[in-house]
Amino acid sequence: MSIDATIPTPSAKPSVTTAWRWIPSLYFGQGIPYVVVMTLSVIMYKNMGISNADIGLYTSWLYLPFVIKPLWSPLVDLFKSKRYWIVCMELLIGSLLGLMVLVIPMAGFFRATLLIFWLISFSAATHDISVDGFYMLALEQHQQAAFAGVRSMFYRIAMLAGQGGLVYLAGSLKDITGHTEFGWCAVFAVLAVLFLGLAAYHRAVLPHPSEDSNHATQGHTLTDFLSVFSAFFKKKNLAWSIAFLLFYRFGEAQLIKMAQPFLLDPVAVGGLGLSTQAVGIIYGTGGMLALTAGGLLGGAVISRFGLKACIWPMALAINVPHLVYVYLALVQPQHLLLVGAAVVVEQMGYGFGFAAYILYMIMFVDGEHKTAHYAICTGFMALSMMIPGMFSGSLQTVLGYAHFFICICLSAIPTFVVTAFLKIDPAFGRKKLV
Repeated sequence: MSIDATIPTPSAKPSVTTAWRWIPSLYFGQGIPYVVVMTLSVIMYKNMGISNADIGLYTSWLYLPFVIKPLWSPLVDLFKSKRYWIVCMELLIGSLLGLMVLVIPMAGFFRATLLIFWLISFSAATHDISVDGFYMLALEQHQQAAFAGVRSMFYRIAMLAGQGGLVYLAGSLKDITGHTEFGWCAVFAVLAVLFLGLAAYHRAVLPHPSEDSNHATQGHTLTDFLSVFSAFFKKKNLAWSIAFLLFYRFGEAQLIKMAQPFLLDPVAVGGLGLSTQAVGIIYGTGGMLALTAGGLLGGAVISRFGLKACIWPMALAINVPHLVYVYLALVQPQHLLLVGAAVVVEQMGYGFGFAAYILYMIMFVDGEHKTAHYAICTGFMALSMMIPGMFSGSLQTVLGYAHFFICICLSAIPTFVVTAFLKIDPAFGRKKLV
């Protein structure tokens, strides 16, 4: 029986009640692979003795599938259904997570796990394309708007579960058994079971919207595909817009790779010497809650005042809080509440400032082909995190943590330069008064 054979014929748009059966699980499932390749990989390699330079370089390459996913996104449109791709990718991700359990104890675990992380990253990028496409096909426009907050919330819950709960689990099992490998094997075993379960669940409950029926092609041609890309690169103010996408988070892109190694490294080498469990609570839970709160606040402020009025306060908010890491590196406090407060301040500033980035992308792609053009923008967004992250570990190794964080603060200069040259509609983002 094929994956799409649960219901024999396509169905109409689902009701709101029916949508609650699959939207939370779908976006929770979208968030987990991302946190696995971008966060759990960093902490696992740090726990297992990999150097900061190698962590920064090799885990940053895991962004590449998210950078180039627009290149194969038409395949998800042209072959089979979004529903088919969702279930297949979840089966594949679950199998790859299970394979991690087998290779972590191996002597050559680093190369083997990197290869699997790469495959998970490509599968997750494809899963993202199919999930977002299915969401737009399965729901009416008013339903899409109504569930926008729900999908975001469950994506954030996945981040909390990964960065917080699973990191804490790995650290606790390490302390109980005395074996780092056992803790991480258990984490990936849990994730494998979760994803295989999600695949079975979504095969059973995902609706069959008529627009998502099986097909070999939908009349798309290579010329049509190239014309979409061509239209993107003919947009006004393209150069400064791409520069903004690449440099707005220049400092944060370096910090995000080294923040957790800094928290975990011994005091003797400039770190704070926290346990894996403490990092799971402080950074994975407290930091993620602050990031979410900052994003919600940022969206509300833009809705009240408009993007143009908010862009400079938000550019400051995403950079100035980096000073807390300079303080932490110079003083090396051992009080967990103080460290937690510093992480919360930085992450809340990031969440608040990042709202401007997302809204600018929405403004920039407005018009024909907005879905495809937004996917291209997300490729530049991933590239903006990938390249700085690649050299962050080597830079930190050369400079030490304190000077590295000072350099991150100086990285605000490119952010301010590209922000100064943006062209923003004064009314964009502001809620209209009626």
